[in-house]
Amino acid sequence: MTDDLEAFEQVGRRAADQEETVRANRSWWDDEAVGYYAEHGAFLGDTDFVWGPEGVREEEVHLLGDVRGKRVLEIGAGAAQCSRYLAGLGAQVVASDLSGGMLRQGRAIDATAGPEQGTAAPRSPIPLVQCDAAALPFGDAAFDTVFTAYGVVPFVADSALVMRECARVLRPGGRLVFSTTHPIRWAFADDPGPEGLVARLPYFDRTPYVEADAAGRATYVEHHRTLGDRVRELTAAGLRLVDLVEPEWPETNGQEWGGWSPLRGAIIPGTAIFVAEKP
Repeated sequence: MTDDLEAFEQVGRRAADQEETVRANRSWWDDEAVGYYAEHGAFLGDTDFVWGPEGVREEEVHLLGDVRGKRVLEIGAGAAQCSRYLAGLGAQVVASDLSGGMLRQGRAIDATAGPEQGTAAPRSPIPLVQCDAAALPFGDAAFDTVFTAYGVVPFVADSALVMRECARVLRPGGRLVFSTTHPIRWAFADDPGPEGLVARLPYFDRTPYVEADAAGRATYVEHHRTLGDRVRELTAAGLRLVDLVEPEWPETNGQEWGGWSPLRGAIIPGTAIFVAEKP
């Protein structure tokens, strides 16, 4: 057996608490940062804002509203492509991520970025902060908008705590928007082909998906919540759900991304985008 096979000897569903999840996912994203960008960077763009594998862009759906002059926090920012896009619209953006490796990738992009759009002025680097979104190092009511595109939410054990932290740093009237794997996908195999159209697992089983090494140490963890869970977490944090977007797969996108594909996307939703506001 090869070392690579040994490294992923244990794959399946088992309990994983917040501490184990943070440790595993920080290490996984640190290791994957360069390869992830090499594989998906062209699709995501360096200064673009894509909500998910369907290719729906913020410039099309305007879920954040007018961000000019607004204080904006991105959690689970990865290489900060979305933050870079919003900064180009005049937002005051801070990008944060659990993984130092992903933020280093973001800094590398900043180092080679061209001038600000429509000007000859050099592009200002995005402020980057390494932190756990379940313990944000920012004061109360510090931001007008908090968002994440497929960051944080599926990768934390205590997503309710993340919602409370987002609510805490939002000012009254502020907006939280996050995209994540559509909960219905949990019942189906993570396969872009016909096998991925057969429901095999209970939608209501919230046991995390865990990849572990031969010693049983988690190396990657992903958590599931139902649609109802997500709504309850938002409302318990004092937020008000104002929209739930389930993007349809566009005919113009023929690309597969992991378990996302045109075949599956034409039949079942792959992404859910939650839009909430703080009263």
